Parts: sequence; C-alpha cells; structure tokens
Amino acid sequence: MRQILYQIPEYKEDLVYNAVGKALEQLNILDDLTPETRVALKPNLVMAKGPEAPVTTHPVIVKSVARWLWEHDVRNIVIAESSGGPYSAEHLKTIYNICGMHDAEPYARLNMDVGFQSVNTPADFINHSFNIIDPIVNADYIINLPKLKTHAMTGYSGGIKNLFGVIPGLQKPQLHYRFPEIEDFSNMLLELALTVKPQITLIDAIDAMEGNGPTGGTSHPLHLILASRDMYTQDYFAATLMGLNPDDIVMLRQARERGLIQPDSIELIGDAIPEDRTPFQKPDTSNLDFSSSLPGFLQKPFTAFMKRAFKSYPKLEAEKCVGCGKCAESCPAHIIKIKNRKAKFQKRGCISCFCCQEMCPMKAISVKRAL
Repeated sequence: MRQILYQIPEYKEDLVYNAVGKALEQLNILDDLTPETRVALKPNLVMAKGPEAPVTTHPVIVKSVARWLWEHDVRNIVIAESSGGPYSAEHLKTIYNICGMHDAEPYARLNMDVGFQSVNTPADFINHSFNIIDPIVNADYIINLPKLKTHAMTGYSGGIKNLFGVIPGLQKPQLHYRFPEIEDFSNMLLELALTVKPQITLIDAIDAMEGNGPTGGTSHPLHLILASRDMYTQDYFAATLMGLNPDDIVMLRQARERGLIQPDSIELIGDAIPEDRTPFQKPDTSNLDFSSSLPGFLQKPFTAFMKRAFKSYPKLEAEKCVGCGKCAESCPAHIIKIKNRKAKFQKRGCISCFCCQEMCPMKAISVKRAL
C-alpha cells in the first residue's frame, strides 16, 4: 500500500497545493480520470466552524485538490457533504460559508441538491441498503478528504468515519439509535465505507484534533497530509501516528478481521515521519478496562459490571448553554428538551452516542461517568 506523507508547516496555499499535487501524481490519479469524469470531493464539514478551528477539513486542502484536478482538465467537480443537522439548502449555505468552502468555487461547485437515493449493499451485510446523498451516488470518482481527530464515540476519526457524512442530515442520529453499541455502530460504518468505495483518501492532519472530538477537542498539529488509495490501512497508520493503539479502535479491529488492513504492506513515500510527535489526548469517554489482570472466570462478569459502572453520559454545563436546540435536534433517543432557554437531559434512554456533544456549538456538554 502506497502511503504518501508530506510535511506542511502551515495552511499556506502554495505549500499545500504543491504537496497535494505531488501526492496525487504519485498515486497516478490521472490514469483514472478523463475530462468527463464526475468527481465528488467529500470533506469533513461536521458543523459550522471557521477554518481556524481544527474541526473541519481546511478549505485550502479542498481548494488545492479541486484546483489541481481543474488544471489537469477535470472540470466536473462537486464538493459534497451532509453535516450534522438538517440536510437542507439553507443549512448547506451556512456550512459552506462559515467553513470557507467558497474559496474552492473557481474550480468546484458547492452541492445544493438535497436529494438522496437508497443504495443496496451486498447480501451478507447487516445493512441491506443505505440512503446516500445524490452527489456521492452520481459521482464516477470520490476523493475522501477527512480531518484527523479523536472521537468521543469511535475513539478515532479519519477516512472511514468521514464517510458517515454521506448519510442525509438527521438520518444519521437514526443510525445511532439503531446501533447504540460500539461494535454494531462500527460494523455499520465499515459496511457504509465498503458501499461508498472512495478511490482516494487524503487526510488533513496539518492541524488535527485531540480530546473530545469530533468538535469539542483541542488543536494537536501534526503538520502532515496523508494520501492513499487504501483507506483502511491508511486509517490504521494514521492512528499509530496519533499514539493510539489501532486494535483499541473497534472499526479498525473489525477492518483487520475482515482482511481490509494490511499493515505490513505500507510503503512510505514522500517525507519522513516526524520524530517530535507526542501522543494525542484521548476523549473523556475512553473506557477503563482492568479485566485482563483478573482470572479468566472473572473477566466476563467484571467487564459487564464495569460497562454499567463506568458508562459515560452527557452532562450539561448550564452556564454555557444558550438554548439553541442543536443537541435536542441531533439526539436519536429524543431525551433532550429545551426549557427556559436551557437544555434538559434525562439519563433514562440515553444511548451515550454523544451526538449532542458533537453538535453543541458552545461546548456546553461534557462527559460524566455513572461512577
């Protein structure tokens, strides 16, 4: 697996464009494309946050990819994303504007089509179909442009997790509710990724996020972009760069079990791995697991007890809450209400998906354990 890696000190357009161009050339992307090819660029635009925050794919990354394609006679390029919240034209306009996506408009159009289609999956998948937004379904070629982050539910967010953004708007919380357990949710993400099949994944890790990602964490720059045709092995590699154990990330463990990840096949091209990296801070939702130190017959009941005792729940910091309702809108279990311009949570029924924390623009939701 060719893993392209380039060091970039800052989001300066000439530096990013040159590195992106070299990466795409080394992946021989032009062998796949013609002037008629319909290309979809799928950034991470999870919420309306400016480029200065390490929340969304930086616009200079998106612009550089679109510009390079345009300058190589590929002209049918669309930027496609369904962020958190409703999948509506009005919401898309807000997302594109605040996230800086208009910078790419000389070379790519911003999708305003809010239609979606049901796409069937292989017969052995648990999910027999997915509703996927039109610009992704209609594309001949998909370039996945995730932001590298830790994640409160999945532990890690890169190429695989970014494709959750092809599910229309508030249908994403429905999948959280259908698959509340991390094993099932991670399997759903893998089946979705295997359905979408992006041809290239280029990760924005110039400024990455640690802690309570995907929106509530803090900056942890790696000053890197990573590009590959093998999204699964790339995610494994990127997790190691963050100081994470990939086998602790359920979707990556499952991908290895499916034979999708081949760590021994990685061929690094480009710059060297930075030697001054520091481990990423994990989310507050990280599990504590002492079961491996116990006798075998005690491990299963102890793990069951720990799962209940240390289950994480969202906790409102009322002084920060402005009553915008984004948490209630995104809650798949519908257990959050807005009363007197403040969010009100109930513990019963909470599936600990942390969609509320993810979508809170004020960082007013933290993590609380049962004990």
